[in-house]
Amino acid sequence: MNKKNLFVFSIALLIVILDQLTKFLIKQNFQLNGSIPIINNVFHLKYITNTGSAFGLFRGLNLFFISFSIIVIAVIFYCLKKIKYNEKALQFAVGLLLGGTIGNLIDRITYGAVTDFIDFRIWPVFNVADSSVTISIILLIVLVWKK
Repeated sequence: MNKKNLFVFSIALLIVILDQLTKFLIKQNFQLNGSIPIINNVFHLKYITNTGSAFGLFRGLNLFFISFSIIVIAVIFYCLKKIKYNEKALQFAVGLLLGGTIGNLIDRITYGAVTDFIDFRIWPVFNVADSSVTISIILLIVLVWKK
């Protein structure tokens, strides 16, 4: 394996481990829909599940999102060949996207829904994988825009 792919896969693995570990800890320490304030009325930990996409849209389409995730992963593997060795920011963004996609895919296949727990009260509840995907997409847009 070359250094470029090792970097991408290392970022992805780190995200998957962090995502799955935090979800495991939430499931072990909370009842479904349970919530505790970290900063009252600003930031809470809240255990919910989501069969939809971001913001809880398209609930109940788990099989579609499993299929879509697999396609995204396949496209990432295809595009890896086109990324140059000196494009570290692009490699980082792709690693984040791969890790986030795999993290939520594990939930969808294993539990039939994604575990969410980060609740800022003014935004839908989300998780580490969601954050990783969001950051990667923003970074990819910026990188493509700059080209």
